Amino acid sequence: MSTALISQGMPAPAPVTAPPVVAFGPRIVVGLLGVLLAVLVAGFNENVTKVALADIRGAMGIGHDEGSWLIALYAAPSVCAMAFAPWFSVTLSLRRFTLGAIAALMVLGLLSPFAPNERTLMLLRMLQGLAGGALPPMLMTVALRFLPANIKLYGLASYALTATFGPSLGTPLAAFWVEYVGWQWAFWQIIPSSLLAMAAVAWGLPQDPLRLERFAEFNWQGLLLGFPAISMLVIGLVQGERLDWFASPLIRVLLGGGSALMVLFLINEWCHPLPFFKLQLLKLRNLSFALFTLGGVLFALLASSLIPSSYLAQVQGYRPLQTSPVLLVVALPQLLALPLVAALCNLRWVDCRWVLATGLALLSLSCLLGSQITSAWIRDDFYLVQALQIFGQPMAVLPLLMLSTGSIVPAQGPFASAWFNSVKGFAAILAGAVLDVLTTARLHFHSTSLVDRLGNSPLVEDSARLAARLHKQALVLTSSDLYLCMALLAVVLILIIPFVPTRIYPPRAAT
Repeated sequence: MSTALISQGMPAPAPVTAPPVVAFGPRIVVGLLGVLLAVLVAGFNENVTKVALADIRGAMGIGHDEGSWLIALYAAPSVCAMAFAPWFSVTLSLRRFTLGAIAALMVLGLLSPFAPNERTLMLLRMLQGLAGGALPPMLMTVALRFLPANIKLYGLASYALTATFGPSLGTPLAAFWVEYVGWQWAFWQIIPSSLLAMAAVAWGLPQDPLRLERFAEFNWQGLLLGFPAISMLVIGLVQGERLDWFASPLIRVLLGGGSALMVLFLINEWCHPLPFFKLQLLKLRNLSFALFTLGGVLFALLASSLIPSSYLAQVQGYRPLQTSPVLLVVALPQLLALPLVAALCNLRWVDCRWVLATGLALLSLSCLLGSQITSAWIRDDFYLVQALQIFGQPMAVLPLLMLSTGSIVPAQGPFASAWFNSVKGFAAILAGAVLDVLTTARLHFHSTSLVDRLGNSPLVEDSARLAARLHKQALVLTSSDLYLCMALLAVVLILIIPFVPTRIYPPRAAT
């Protein structure tokens, strides 16, 4: 194989050396918890410019358009880092790379409130997105590499925690700091946790040797094609709704150019001897199914937090902190629900595909209940809707991790991590864009329908009050429609389970 590559003018890949075997013990557990804490902190930090944006704009004199770019310019490098971080962690060593990413995330968060203008703040957030996005792949790598087979699912459950517990807790935390302490603390909240995470990682994870010889075969073409491709697509999706999609020349350039570069990137990855993404892995049915289904699940999870938050803010006038209990109803029980779901999936007689189907069914039922929303609903009315997701979310996420990792060999672990984390990051951005489009379309539809239905009826109140009531009712109907769309999506994902994935047994399953 190497001779053939050299004869074609391509460098032969470096021989694969197995990482040293490390005995499992308390230090590995502490290291894993340190990486988990770092990933959760990175997730909290991502929510800062979403929850505290109004306060940040007011304090720093930033306009609405510049504020929207703060979100886009954090998201783009974050998704890019998820794609390329596994390669660098192997080359620079897992422990060094993780410590460097946590340190960068912390220092940049410390400096952000002192930015003299919006351009400097944008630069700091871009670099912070790069550091934060590099951390989730490290958590999956640690779980797959160091945990014994019979508890590996519990390590994957810790990764699932970042998709269920982290986002739901990050919003209330940011809202708390802004409401009671100061907007600067929305940035600084990560500092104590980052220091603790660095100490745990430094003590708990073993130090691998540097493998700088891998830079001799570095996939420069892949980096130069993939990084701008992902960045352009992410920024185009985040800014698309605000700039009216393809009516904007900028969005046409971002999405069109990003798509073209992505095609070239994938061709390069297919041919390169040391790629960032091993496209051949997509031949594995379980991995392909898990990646596809992950996009739908993330769509439903995103909607389940955005719909009640948006409704309570726009219809009932709630502040972010007042909405927090609705999110915490789902977030806090995850600390118990995820280990229980992991224990269930670790039983040999339990088919994780049906655990997945049950989780999706719970999500669908939750959304069907939510579709009964009326303008009289307050925060308490959402508790039952959210409670169904306590087990629905982990039962929908953990089996996907099991399916995607159970059919690969250890040498393919970094490639699987790159695939799963990149799809997770990009799917969340795509889901947000689709949700924005659906929201705008249904809001316009219901507003027009209500005005048409009103017709020439005599006005019993002034036009301003009537317009406000019509807009409020249109928001309620839109929320109901979005819940119905999520319920339908979950049912569709259930229907394909019997036909695509094959059964995966837990590694060295418990009896």
